[in-house]
Amino acid sequence: MSRSQLAPGVEVVAVPGRGLAVRTADGEFLSVRTGDADQNALLARLSGGEPGEPDAELDRLVRAFEDAGHLAAGPQRTAWPAERRDVRLVGDPVLTGPLAAYLRAADAEPQPTAPEEATDGQPAAVVWCLDGPVPEGLWDTADRLPERGVAWLRCHREGWQAYVEPLSVAAGDVTSAHVRARRLAATPAHRELDAYWSGPRTSGESFRLTAPAAGLLAALLADDLTRWATDAPDTGLPARRRLRRVDLRTLTVTEHPVLPVPDVAPMPEKAR
Repeated sequence: MSRSQLAPGVEVVAVPGRGLAVRTADGEFLSVRTGDADQNALLARLSGGEPGEPDAELDRLVRAFEDAGHLAAGPQRTAWPAERRDVRLVGDPVLTGPLAAYLRAADAEPQPTAPEEATDGQPAAVVWCLDGPVPEGLWDTADRLPERGVAWLRCHREGWQAYVEPLSVAAGDVTSAHVRARRLAATPAHRELDAYWSGPRTSGESFRLTAPAAGLLAALLADDLTRWATDAPDTGLPARRRLRRVDLRTLTVTEHPVLPVPDVAPMPEKAR
């Protein structure tokens, strides 16, 4: 790949009567002041063509694109490291099925497994997907996986809302218990939410996750795992500090920052 090639998502367009404009990866349009440079030669350079004859003005423009972050930094696809390919999938097949397909396409080796067998042989990561609320205490043991060097990722559904929790890869990262505590603290309906989690719950007509909804949740999980495995940079909030809420009716995703909950300090002993 030529070092002057545009980054993925960046495009340059010729605007009639106004010269060139760059459409950034964020979807913004910026004017390009080419000066005396040959526009066709610039477009050839930005398409990854051979540099051709030395041209100081073209070099200046290409450097400007580079300084603005509009040029590709190198090969875009990093291979999934062999030592991180063993990913165990626990939970409901409606979610683990499409997740396994995404992970295999990324060169990982996902293995559907039972909860009690998820850590046999020290896997690189464990992902637990639930098509429903999380029963009290279900994930308490799994919350300790990062302390053992096993990455820990999870998602669950509550009615028409689904939650993709932060990726935990080391001691001190956000756990499912931290997420529950933060969600209770953030809502005035904390008693109702706690009762909803504890059950029992009376529901109306049952529904199943649609294929697009399940595919979206699986894609979000696969993207987090792939970025972790290949050490790719985060975009937006860091995956280890981000709770995603997915509206399953509209497939709208919102992100919320979340931090670990510090341990409660012990109460001081009363003086006798």
